[in-house]
Amino acid sequence: MHTLNLISSSHVTFSKSTHQYYPIKRIQNPKTFTYPPAFLNKSTPHSRKVCNFHKIHCYPFGKIQGLGIKRTLFSYIDENPSRKPGSHIPRSAAASESNPEREAEAAEVAAKSKAKTLQLALVFGFWYFQNIVFNIYNKKALNVFPFPWLLASFQLFAGCIWMFVLWSLKLQPCPKITKPFIIALLGPALFHTIGHISACVSFSKVAVSFTHVIKSSEPVFSVVFSSFLGDTYPLKVWLSIVPIVLGCSLAAITEVSFNFQGLWGALISNVGFVLRNIYSKKSLQNFKEVNGLNLYGWISILSLLYLFPVAVIVEGSQWVQGYHKAVETVGKASTFYIWVLLSGIFYHLYNQSSYQALDEISPLTFSVGNTMKRVVVIVSTVLVFRNPVRPLNALGSGIAILGTFLYSQATAKKKSAGGEKKS
Repeated sequence: MHTLNLISSSHVTFSKSTHQYYPIKRIQNPKTFTYPPAFLNKSTPHSRKVCNFHKIHCYPFGKIQGLGIKRTLFSYIDENPSRKPGSHIPRSAAASESNPEREAEAAEVAAKSKAKTLQLALVFGFWYFQNIVFNIYNKKALNVFPFPWLLASFQLFAGCIWMFVLWSLKLQPCPKITKPFIIALLGPALFHTIGHISACVSFSKVAVSFTHVIKSSEPVFSVVFSSFLGDTYPLKVWLSIVPIVLGCSLAAITEVSFNFQGLWGALISNVGFVLRNIYSKKSLQNFKEVNGLNLYGWISILSLLYLFPVAVIVEGSQWVQGYHKAVETVGKASTFYIWVLLSGIFYHLYNQSSYQALDEISPLTFSVGNTMKRVVVIVSTVLVFRNPVRPLNALGSGIAILGTFLYSQATAKKKSAGGEKKS
């Protein structure tokens, strides 16, 4: 057993600790040891050297010092009375107190997301519903009154009346009409007229489902014409139009109600609408302040001016006789009027909804929605008119629509890649 005999003259002092668990809280600076104990300095017992007080009873000094300076949260508060109340609270606790605000913000974002989803669902729902109603009543009217030029003119006329009502009631802001704006619209309106009347001719000759299958080949004409005008497309876009061509060809070969006038009408309609889109991008670049609905309204007005005089020349002499036959076939004149009126109103409404949908969603989503719209219209008209569908015809229609979907995906990736390069 070791015995410590400290020299009486040594000035080693220990501060009395108030710590509850560790008796040694703080050891004074070794420089204050003027006369260290002899057993700690073997050479010169009374030399003024710094004490190397590393071990006491085999306990390292570092461990004792670590124990001595251990502090609790409450001692920290006592030693720092100037700190603000609540500043000693850990970050996790402070974050938990702000959770209600974050939860409220998250709930608000979720509510806005749900409202946006509901709005898009309503837009798509109205778009599909209005398109189905138009195709059904348009075909019913054409079945008893096979004069597509007059019916197409009335549909444009109904759209013009609708826009005049919106503008007069200030439900839609009326754009400023200038001579350059009218001149820029002449080309798109002409191609829109060609596309619209050609589609109506096709509807009058063949089943609605067949016309829509052929009209799904519109991307083929878009790629071809745009390529001639200098646009370039990746290989994926060109490959996507292959199933469109194959599907439309298979559907045309196996179509029960096949008619060359109906086929050529649908194809010419594709050409007209593609040229309208291409020409609009070039001629209307300086009129971006005009929204889509107003733009379509003025295209309808100019298209009516284009179409109606030609309609009078083509089939005007047969309208009276055709009207009497139509009323006799239907049984009631009011029923025939309702069919024609609904076809005109819903023709404009579904185009209006498509422009509104395009303003709210991305072009990719719009393309996918337009593809699915054709599926819904084809299925609905087949069920309503009970058109016979052969298995190969259904297969061809499905392949063509699948190609249209692949085309929309490929072109969307091309546009996004182009946007990234520009940025």
